[in-house]
Amino acid sequence: MEQADQGAVRPDSISEVGEDAVMSVAVSPSVPTLTEEEQEELRDELLRVEDEVMTLSQVLAAKEKQVADIKRKLGITPLNELKQNISKSWQEVTTSTAYKKTSEGLSVAGQKATAAFTSMGSAISRKFEDVRNTTTFKSFEEKVETLKVKDEKRSQDEPNGISG
Repeated sequence: MEQADQGAVRPDSISEVGEDAVMSVAVSPSVPTLTEEEQEELRDELLRVEDEVMTLSQVLAAKEKQVADIKRKLGITPLNELKQNISKSWQEVTTSTAYKKTSEGLSVAGQKATAAFTSMGSAISRKFEDVRNTTTFKSFEEKVETLKVKDEKRSQDEPNGISG
């Protein structure tokens, strides 16, 4: 009974990563049965690898701090880095084949649109000139001119432009 209790994990306990977790792992039925010696070797290797991972994490954190200190001493701020990254990315975009093809296509489209608007503007100007030369427009223009002259004359005849 005592041996059966050693491998069991209490439901109210929480496994920890590391040595306690290694000791509480139950052998899965799908894993081939290992000898006691092989299991011990694997547990030792697991502990060693976990220790290496922890050491590497600490070294990485120290190196990241060192990089931050060097950048601070050089005056490299996160904003400067962002600006450099954006500039570099923009340069990569503008030198890409897709950008060049798109730029050329938009340039041609712009030239065609400019030509179309110029042509349309000329056509509208000609049409207004044609309308202005019609007898109806000339008659209308004369009537407006007559009203304008009458209004100016009336303004001059009345003192201070106030009608009585």
